Amino acid sequence: MYSVNVPVPGRVRRLADRLYPELVGFETVREDHSCLLKRLGEADHVAQLQHRAHRALEGAPAVEAEITGIDYFADPPLGSAPVVYLAVESPGLEEIHATLTDAFEPVDGLEGRDYVPHVTLARGGHAETAQRLADREIEPVRWTVSELEFWDGTYKLPVSRISLPA
Repeated sequence: MYSVNVPVPGRVRRLADRLYPELVGFETVREDHSCLLKRLGEADHVAQLQHRAHRALEGAPAVEAEITGIDYFADPPLGSAPVVYLAVESPGLEEIHATLTDAFEPVDGLEGRDYVPHVTLARGGHAETAQRLADREIEPVRWTVSELEFWDGTYKLPVSRISLPA
């Protein structure tokens, strides 16, 4: 599965690292952090998906984003619950997501109107632990999203980047 992801700055990765000791009881804890913007699907040649995505992103500006707190999905549509994440507020990312859903079919329950920008920290733990984390105050982290990554989910590697404005 290929996707377009938002790389996060080192300050967000350091925040996730500081939270790690409180996440060790979860089934899985993410070690690599980014914000999934849009799943693109499978392709025989990633260049085809990249070309379509580049065309859809043409003229997209750099946008502001902010980590505003910790939250969780109690009952995610896929995978184990709960999913603990860093909440991302960014009307600009939501607009880019909407543009990409016009070019690529949205995944029901995850994209389109259901899209919630976030950085996953862990999944598959106790609901009480997720709630305790969500009640925790954190210092907001603001940054300018000036590039996006094309991500290969099979190999869990970035394939290429696109600068914003596109």
